Amino acid sequence: MTIASLRRADAARPSSASDLLAPDCRGLNFFAIDDGLRQLLALYLDPAVHRHLEPQFDRLGALAGGRLDELAAIADKNPPVLRARDRQGRDEDWIEYHPAYREMEAIAFGDFQFHAMSHRGGVLGLGAPLPPVAKYAFQYLFVQGEFGLMCPISVTDTSIHLVAKYGSDELKGLLLPRMLSDDLASLWKGTQFMTEKAGGSDVGAIETSARHDGAVWRLFGEKWFCSHADADVALLLARPEGAASGTGGLALFAMPRRLEDGRRNSYRIVRLKDKLGTRSMASGEIRLEGAVGYPVGNLHNGFKQMLDQVNLSRLSHGVRAAAMMRRCLNEALQAARGRAAFGQAVVNYPLMRRQLMKLMVPTEQALSMVLFTADALARAIAGSAEAGQLLRFLTPLVKFRACRDNIAVATGAMEVRGGNGYIEEWVTARLVRDAHVGVLWEGTSNIIALDLIGRAVGKVFAHRALAQRLSERLSGAAGVPDDHRKDLGTALDRSIALAEQVARDPRSEQLSRKAATALYNATSAVLLAHEGVRDPRDARRLLLSRMVLAHRLTVSDPLEPGAASWEERAIDLLLSGSPVPLDQAQAALAA
Repeated sequence: MTIASLRRADAARPSSASDLLAPDCRGLNFFAIDDGLRQLLALYLDPAVHRHLEPQFDRLGALAGGRLDELAAIADKNPPVLRARDRQGRDEDWIEYHPAYREMEAIAFGDFQFHAMSHRGGVLGLGAPLPPVAKYAFQYLFVQGEFGLMCPISVTDTSIHLVAKYGSDELKGLLLPRMLSDDLASLWKGTQFMTEKAGGSDVGAIETSARHDGAVWRLFGEKWFCSHADADVALLLARPEGAASGTGGLALFAMPRRLEDGRRNSYRIVRLKDKLGTRSMASGEIRLEGAVGYPVGNLHNGFKQMLDQVNLSRLSHGVRAAAMMRRCLNEALQAARGRAAFGQAVVNYPLMRRQLMKLMVPTEQALSMVLFTADALARAIAGSAEAGQLLRFLTPLVKFRACRDNIAVATGAMEVRGGNGYIEEWVTARLVRDAHVGVLWEGTSNIIALDLIGRAVGKVFAHRALAQRLSERLSGAAGVPDDHRKDLGTALDRSIALAEQVARDPRSEQLSRKAATALYNATSAVLLAHEGVRDPRDARRLLLSRMVLAHRLTVSDPLEPGAASWEERAIDLLLSGSPVPLDQAQAALAA
């Protein structure tokens, strides 16, 4: 070897054994490295709003990969603690949080004002409320750094929505100035308390009662799973004395933590839950001992009104799942590209490349689905009946499949990193723990699939609006190869037919999850194809559409060896990390 080659070899040699470990994503800007998000924001946001908010997306992306990521790791290892009494023995139960959690709250509620984004102007210098696509893009970036705090952020946001939509003028005057405050010292954060021992998914079995004492309503009972247990105001369902059984007899109440004279309301935080994940955020059990509650809207429509909050929370869960999958994918790519084994980078091995695609495809599907749904929400708010039907269908669809995919993607990312992925000093272990809550909160997979197929399809016929919209996008997507367009149309038609058949026949209930999965995959495949041809400079999403079609919507022979030539070329292009011109993507699909 020459002296020059020896010097190059010495320079390439790790300075210590620790340098042999694969890097992670800490320190990266999660907005700057997310080509998919940046591409879709340009597609969905008004250009002026996009230009105004892009520096803020970039700022949050840097925080999510930097300070927020550091704080999240600290808060996860230092969970909240319930203090039952003060030093004088008074039952002033309160929750003590680590300073890392409080700093994250200041970023979320103070700096970015997540709670107020949808409800008033002035947030991040924008004169009007942010459109849903922008709000959920901010949530998507934040969650990649910290997942647990997104629950208090979301339920505060959705509680404001319910009070503003259904509350009396007096109640709105009492609560909204506090809940929309940009001052952390005076801000009232919100939450919802739904689950009871007798009533989880079966909301009609709720036992909490409401009694009018001549002056105010007082609430009695227990709430079994209360996330953000010490919120300043909680929305909850209770049955007024004498009201009918089932969901029709439930009323919606707003229960403040403190009364107007400063005294604690009459309820206790009995204990905090020791949870698998979301450890930074306090979930507890609440005993209501005659707590004052303010009626929200009509006493006879409480359950229907609460469904507004539940559905918005379901959409937020889909966004959170998409965000966590993005973090998992990025961690897996960092590990595979930064780790060498048997003489070359791990990412170069065919089996690893296939494994990475199993993480990339559901991640990009989820991003397409949540932004499409957020856009439908914006149009529904503006008064579009068609968008309202779309939203009724898409919300449970996104929640159902994205949250399920998140678990598999998190586990796959942990495996890519290897043994370090199982160690709590690395983020992957926390991502695996946190991923599981998405299939529990706001309805299990069975409950969501039954709502989607049995009601949204079988009773509301909301899928018809989706079929129409997707057919329009598919026919108008110039640049999608004819054969692929035809295959996408066939998959969409068959998934719709399956859902309608299952919805019609009560004996087919056990196929509800299968039908929901097919609808999700067909919808996302069409969206990816449409997105993939909008910018001829980068058609990676067109390739991803074909991946969804081939691996999630097409029957394959498990004993058939080999892979299609188009797929090998597509994997090379997708893992290159570079834009793929439309003509190259079209050529790959034709191979």
